[in-house]
Amino acid sequence: QVQLVESGGGLVQAGGSLRLSCAASGRTFNNYYMGWFRQAPGKEREFVAAIGRAGSSTFYADSVKGRFAISRDNTKNTVYLQMSSLKPEDTAVYFCAAANAISRSERSYDYWGQGTQVTVSS
Repeated sequence: QVQLVESGGGLVQAGGSLRLSCAASGRTFNNYYMGWFRQAPGKEREFVAAIGRAGSSTFYADSVKGRFAISRDNTKNTVYLQMSSLKPEDTAVYFCAAANAISRSERSYDYWGQGTQVTVSS
């Protein structure tokens, strides 16, 4: 079992920045590929970014490429999502998740956090 707890969400104006954190506990963190997903009201959950176990491989949804950056610190069992140039359409609940293979599909992820709300005002 892996327990994941997100933090860092909040209200920000368009053009602003936020950094989300996801702290993991339980099994060895660096055994897992990590991903961020988001779900806006009335929409399905969608892939945002993913990172390999060592942090050298990263993948992004086209909608956030160039604005968001995923990273991880295996010494702190934490994955981050640095979000810049935020837009109102980035408003969503953001979830981190852990998987045994890097993937853009939420079906590949076995463990999920409870989510943190990000609201971007125009």
